[in-house]
Formats: sequence, C-alpha cells, structure tokens
Amino acid sequence: MPSRTNSSPRVAVLADSDTRWKWGALTAYRIQPDIRLDGYLLRGRATPTVRQLDEVGARADSLREIRGVDFLARMQEGVRSPDRTRYDVIVLACVGGAVQAMLHGLARAWRGADTRPVVVTGYVGVVYEKLADGLLLRHGADVVLANSRHDADRFREVYRGVGADDGSVVECALPFLGGARYTGPNSPYTVVFAAQPSVPESRADRTYLLRRAVEHARRHPDREVLIKLRSKPGEHTTHIEELPYQKLAAKAPGGLPANCRLVYGNMGEVLDRTDLMVTVSSTAALESLHRGIPTAVLTDLGVREVLGNHHFLGSGCLASWDELDAGHRPEPDADWLARQGVAADGNYEQAFDAARARVTALRTADRLPPLTPYYTARTAPGYLPGILARHGLDPHGEPIAGHADAPEETGGLRRVARETVREAARGAYRHGVQRVAPAIRRWGQL
Repeated sequence: MPSRTNSSPRVAVLADSDTRWKWGALTAYRIQPDIRLDGYLLRGRATPTVRQLDEVGARADSLREIRGVDFLARMQEGVRSPDRTRYDVIVLACVGGAVQAMLHGLARAWRGADTRPVVVTGYVGVVYEKLADGLLLRHGADVVLANSRHDADRFREVYRGVGADDGSVVECALPFLGGARYTGPNSPYTVVFAAQPSVPESRADRTYLLRRAVEHARRHPDREVLIKLRSKPGEHTTHIEELPYQKLAAKAPGGLPANCRLVYGNMGEVLDRTDLMVTVSSTAALESLHRGIPTAVLTDLGVREVLGNHHFLGSGCLASWDELDAGHRPEPDADWLARQGVAADGNYEQAFDAARARVTALRTADRLPPLTPYYTARTAPGYLPGILARHGLDPHGEPIAGHADAPEETGGLRRVARETVREAARGAYRHGVQRVAPAIRRWGQL
C-alpha cells in the first residue's frame, strides 16, 4: 500500500460532464503536482463523448465510465484491501446532488478504516444561482474550493448561517485560467461570441443574440465573428441545450455571412486569436479577462439573475450590442477582478498555494476524522433520501438492494467499436429530453 507521504500521490477524479471533468482534472494537477491521475466519468445524462473529452484536453493516466455505486465499491476496496489501488486524494467534480450522495456513500464505505483519502470538491465556474442549495450539498468534503475571494466569503457565510463548520472552505482560483497575454489586434480583428447551453432559454432570445452577432459581422466586413459553441446537437454538457445555435443558424435569413461562422474547440485556443469576447454570462469571460482581452457582458436582455450577468455588476464589462457595434470596448475594474480570482496582475500561480498546503497537510496526517455532511436523516429527512436514492443509495448511504447487483459494463471508457451504437441510443434519449418532453409539458399547460 502506498505511503501517505508518497511523493507521487494517487488522485481519483469523479466527474459527470465535460466541463466538470476539465475542472476536476486541472484542479487535481494545480493542488497536487506530479500525481498519478485516474479519471472516472459518472454514467448519466451528461457523460461526455470522446469528441468532448478530446476538446477539453485534460489528460489522465486512466479514464473510464462508472456508476456511482461501483465507484463507491472501488473506494471501499482501496482503503480495506492492501492489494487494491488506494488513493490519496479524491476530487468530486459533480453536480451538488451527486457530490452529496458520494459523501454519504464514502462515509459509509470508510467507516472504521484506519486511513482514508482526502476529499475535495468545488464549482466549475461562476456561482450565480442556487448558492445555498449547492453549497450545503457539498458540505462534508474535507476541502470545498472557492474560485475567488468573493466566493470564499459567501461560502463561509452560508455555512455559518446554518450552524455548519466552515473550515473546509479554501480560496483558490479557476484552474483553467492561463494562456498568452493579449497584445492584439489580430489580423483579422476577431470577435468571439461565447454561447451558453441554457442561457438564455427562449427561442426568441437565442435567435436575437444570433441575429446581433450576424449583424455585427455584416456591419464590420473586415472582422471575423466566431460563434463559439460548447457542443454538437445531441451532445450534453453541464446544462441541457434545448435550442442549439446550430439549428437556429441553419434557419437564419440569408444564412451566415462569409466572415461569421460557428466554431468548436478548446476555449484557450480560440482565445489565442480573440480581440473582443462577448457573452451573456459564460465563465469564458473570466478566462478572457485573465488574459487582458477586451470583454463584454451583454445587457441586451436585461441584467437579471436568471441570466447570470448580474454576477458582473461592478466589473465594468456590462455593454450592449449597440455599444459594441459603435466601437465601445469595456474597461474592467481592477478591484472587481481581484475579488473574482482573475489574477490579471500575474499572481495566478500563488492562487493555489493555500489549497495545496491544506490538501498536503490532510494527506500526510496520521488520521482524518469521518466525513460528516450537514445533511443527515435528522437535518433533512424530507430531502436527503431522494437525493441518495437517485444515485442508488438508501438513507444510510448503503447501496439499494439489487442496484449494485446489476451488471456493470466492462472495458473502461466505452470502446470505439461500440461508440456508434452507444451514441445513437444516447442521441435518442437526448432527443426525448430536448424535444419530446418540453412539447408534452407545453401540451399539458393548454
């Protein structure tokens, strides 16, 4: 069994979408360099495809799909059987409900064990909705990472507000900031509209944003306007996309002009050629600001909590397409940037020092206390059982009878030979989620 002071720790990252895999893997490397990283992709609605994994670019020594109950079984074997792989750190890069289920499952799996891995969790980007809900679902991890000073203050306030321990909150930064500093302009001058899967939601609003990007391209034929998309139709990301821009673009009057096109790919590579970043509230805005690229957060649809652009109040980045068409370039507020973890001053690497020190101290400790989530059968008897059941666990964190006995697919991450069949089935399911279910809901409201 590896020593707890091993210079090359073993880290497991459990993720349930492409962006959360990116966050989890890169976070692991930021806080524990020189690691052996095993990736586990939680099987479900948003399990990333091979294409999405390639686009994200975060690498692991091994990578496989897995069910939650099977992940818990592996983690239990790791602390109880000397001949099984034992991890030093586990990063839970999942939606809040999945994190809560894994915390209860791990607490049960490790009960009575002499040692156990350090458990780390956090958020993939800007936290602008469901703050209390998401945070309390993550409570119980050894380390809850906050991507900025602003978030760290809010996280601690929530935990203290319910009488929960806030000592797990550690300030750091988003792990995927980086890249070359903007020195522009590029040739051609490039405007990037960073689309989001679920913001805004309505067809009218999404059609409006697409139209304004197209009109900007037509007003400025010497510029290139790129509409950066997260996924292809049928693929899922962290959020469901019911109205893909690809389909809206196919119906755009007159089509897209020659200097306006849809693009995919790694956001960092797109930012390498960006002169102006435009978005409603994407985390891409923080990546852009980190590089010093002029960045506009759109106000065309209002500044509203449902859009998430209220998070950028005070940033100096709020602007409309009319202003951008006329040549306006937002100037970010330095104090706002500092509070949001955008280390545009060059101190980015130091942003992870506290997290690195905390994880190292816990990893090398002789003994760690049991995991103790805030939500229990006593504090949330009407909420917690449903969350656990969705992940195959009973109210005590035990696998539900029969759930763990169902056969698990073998061979790790789905093999290329099965990719077409699996993707066809997944595409049919997603069509139901994206098209049929919303239609049924609308019919029910008639």
